[in-house]
Amino acid sequence: MMEKMIFGRYVPADSVIHRMDPRSKLIIVLLFVCVVFIANNAITYGALVVYTLLMLAMSKVPMRFVFGGLKLVFILIIFTFLMHIFLTREGPIIFELGWFKVYEEGLRQGIFISLRFFLLILITSILTLTTAPIAITDGLESLLGPLKKLKFPVHELALMMSIALRFIPTLMEETDKIMKAQSARGVEFSSGPVKDRVMAIIPLLIPLFVSSFKRAEELATAMEARGYRGGDGRTRYRKLVWSGIDTLMLLLLLALTILLIIFRT
Repeated sequence: MMEKMIFGRYVPADSVIHRMDPRSKLIIVLLFVCVVFIANNAITYGALVVYTLLMLAMSKVPMRFVFGGLKLVFILIIFTFLMHIFLTREGPIIFELGWFKVYEEGLRQGIFISLRFFLLILITSILTLTTAPIAITDGLESLLGPLKKLKFPVHELALMMSIALRFIPTLMEETDKIMKAQSARGVEFSSGPVKDRVMAIIPLLIPLFVSSFKRAEELATAMEARGYRGGDGRTRYRKLVWSGIDTLMLLLLLALTILLIIFRT
């Protein structure tokens, strides 16, 4: 499971989405997070699904790889759906079996909110899968550039986010190694009572935290040894170039927004 996690991973490919400016992709993701809350019926959610799947197809990242890496997310989505089914008691009853009753509003909210959560996760995954961490850093620093006049540490913030994204797969791999090492010594992570499974996680967290702090110290030492002193006076080898495809993709999102507003009930 850990080996298939996709959060923070970059998949090199020659696609339209990969060639886009990281600034436009960050803007699209930010706007999509706002636009997704406009949808409130089957037509508008259908339009969002079509748009997201179109972006995924244009990225040329295998769908099997993406959906395989979201298995843990699917568990959370199913849990969210069931919580609405059990706890929301509004509208007419559409199914009844003894004490268990499914209300129309509970089913509706369960489907729509779970779908909204899934689309947000998928669109942000497309961003990280098609954009190198250093490109995300440059794009974020460029977008937040005006805040430098207010003495806001833009470069440090962008670098911190980039390092966090970069180390997610590394920590997942480290977790997998520790789990395998402890499983070889008789620790059970997938069987036995729930209490025992929870208690088995504690010995897993301690070496993981120790390893994380060690990696952070090594990274800080390496940056100091190379003369890193922040963003003042730094130049970039790769220049950000806004192209026509970036404008086109933003216009496509704008068209989607107008469509959602028109068909919103």
